Amino acid sequence: MVDDFVARLGGLIEQLAQSRNRIIVGIDGPDAAGKTTLADLLAHHLRGHVVRASVGSFLQPLDVRRRRGDLSPEGCYLDSFDYDRFRREVLTPFATVGNPAVLLVDGVFLLRPEMRDAWTLSVFLDVSPKETVRRARVRDAALFGADLERRYAERYLPAQQIYRAEADPLTNADIVVDYDDPAHPVVRRWPGGQGSRG
Repeated sequence: MVDDFVARLGGLIEQLAQSRNRIIVGIDGPDAAGKTTLADLLAHHLRGHVVRASVGSFLQPLDVRRRRGDLSPEGCYLDSFDYDRFRREVLTPFATVGNPAVLLVDGVFLLRPEMRDAWTLSVFLDVSPKETVRRARVRDAALFGADLERRYAERYLPAQQIYRAEADPLTNADIVVDYDDPAHPVVRRWPGGQGSRG
């Protein structure tokens, strides 16, 4: 069950926090995977000094995001987010806070090579392309309308393929979870080698 998974993940974060002053957790996965929802559930579970952030709030200007073409998967992967600004405005200030705290970050492409060193703990929510599109039809229908299927087929899903080929999040994440059914997450990798359901 998702509540059991949140409690388990929250317990691991609390354990890490006992030996470190600041913990930065990156929750990665494809579009519509449930990253934001999971991060919000974790924040509620942890309470205390929890800071929430999303890389999605650090989009590049539209002309940068679209310079390789409106449907370019390479543009989606390479040009969507301003990681320098994210480090400058989120990661660096967080590193200077006085009290022990946890920063929970959600977003796509968090385990790209230049970002791997940012995370104390990284989580990858593995969702199949078919399930990604199914969820997108619910989440993004108002945003994309009749163009949704094309945008996912030509831009977002191929961008995830590029990301997996370059960054291999299934290997590089500390925790990998089969999240096709968020109500029943299946842990594929866990620190110490323990998998299992929820």
